[in-house]
Amino acid sequence: MSSNLAVLPIIIPLLSGIILAFFPKKLKAVRTLTKLFTIISLAVVSYTAWSVFNNGAIILETGGWAAPYGIVLVADSLAILMVLTTNVIAVACAFYAPLSLDKQKEESYFYSFFFFLITGVSGAFLTGDIFNLFVFFEVLLMASYALIVLGGGKVQLRESIKYVLINLFSSMLFVTTVAFLYSTVGTINMAQIAQRVQDVDQRGILTTIGILLFFVFATKAALFPLYYWMPKSYIVPNPVISALFGALLTKVGIYSIIRVFTLIFVHDTDLTHEMFIWIAGLSMLFGILGALSTNNIKLIIAYNIIPSIGFILMGIGVFTETAVAGSVYYLIHDMLIKTILFLLVGIVVYVAGTSDLRKFSGLIHHYPVLGWLLFLSAFVLAGIPPFSGFIGKLLLLKGALSEGEVGIVIVALLSSLLILYSIMKIFIMGFWGEKDETLEKKPVGKMLTPVACLLSLSVFIGVGAEFIYPPIESISAYLLDPQTYIDSVLKE
Repeated sequence: MSSNLAVLPIIIPLLSGIILAFFPKKLKAVRTLTKLFTIISLAVVSYTAWSVFNNGAIILETGGWAAPYGIVLVADSLAILMVLTTNVIAVACAFYAPLSLDKQKEESYFYSFFFFLITGVSGAFLTGDIFNLFVFFEVLLMASYALIVLGGGKVQLRESIKYVLINLFSSMLFVTTVAFLYSTVGTINMAQIAQRVQDVDQRGILTTIGILLFFVFATKAALFPLYYWMPKSYIVPNPVISALFGALLTKVGIYSIIRVFTLIFVHDTDLTHEMFIWIAGLSMLFGILGALSTNNIKLIIAYNIIPSIGFILMGIGVFTETAVAGSVYYLIHDMLIKTILFLLVGIVVYVAGTSDLRKFSGLIHHYPVLGWLLFLSAFVLAGIPPFSGFIGKLLLLKGALSEGEVGIVIVALLSSLLILYSIMKIFIMGFWGEKDETLEKKPVGKMLTPVACLLSLSVFIGVGAEFIYPPIESISAYLLDPQTYIDSVLKE
């Protein structure tokens, strides 16, 4: 088994983006190559995931420099599962994008920036040192800056300035905090940091550094109270770009929290993890209040990102094997369902001509498949049995109750009901009602195909939980035993 498998999920989309940048105007060839490259990448990542789950983590020491001296890529079970989900989403978006984007946006290097975004996201999941996590954050952020302004509308430019400024500030804080961490432990390799913090007497300084890193990642994950920049920034681009942002960018932030607070900052969990539970509960409440306060269907989906990140953080706060398994399960579920919902509301806006829920109704008469896909997606998102959202929430609630965290359980159950209502409001107000004879029917069959495929996979993750849960459970046990990660990277 070659250790080079660990770098291919980064190299393939990077080269794909570079190749497509040479002929952006030849759209027929660019579209075909985009679909081909995403399928190739998915096939390679699938094989890598199979190798990891059967043979253990794949460690690549770039340039032949042994850890912790060189740059290390770590394709362990959590990282490769995240990369696999990212590539599944990339394939769906590659098939949806040509049907959604206008010619000008496609010719403005959309497909290159799309691949660069996947490069940055995959690199962030696979990196084994904390400085390169910062580097890959910057790669994905630069690609997202280009994507958010694609088309150059007034609203896009306004929201992109806010988006850039917030991320610029968090990036500055990130690199400063990494410098503090390096000055304390003398390394940036995450495995060696985890090893050395066990012997550092300055617990107060380490806890402060941990909270600063949490602040950075919480800003990128859009957790309470740092979510204010996200909802409107995520709805101004084209639906396929919104889907990529909603599914991937905030998830890199919460993945970083999971990685850092199960590997490095495990010495003083009373303070940090109690804080996580409070922030998780407030994220659930304020996120869903935002979703209920608007009639813009794009904003409803964007606000629903916030409680979902809260659910994932809840498992890290509870910090039992069952709860952490729930966080990982819910993380994968949410990446898929957010992609589905953003793509679906993109189609709804396309056929209705508006995103204002008060200005259209009766779409079910013209687009029954679209309506019922949205209906089913609402059930999956809210965690109605036996769908994937239910499995993740069941594990989270079970873990929280075992630790006596009754308050967060009540908040989670209430939020779940309100999440269902917020999405069902789109279905009831937008699809029920009298048939609008003046509405011009538009072909949407091809746009629904990648969405239906993703939704089928999401449903299987819930219905087929007996196949999905065992590897998730092994990831949870692995995360709660940081010594396994340290030994595999440092080969001790």
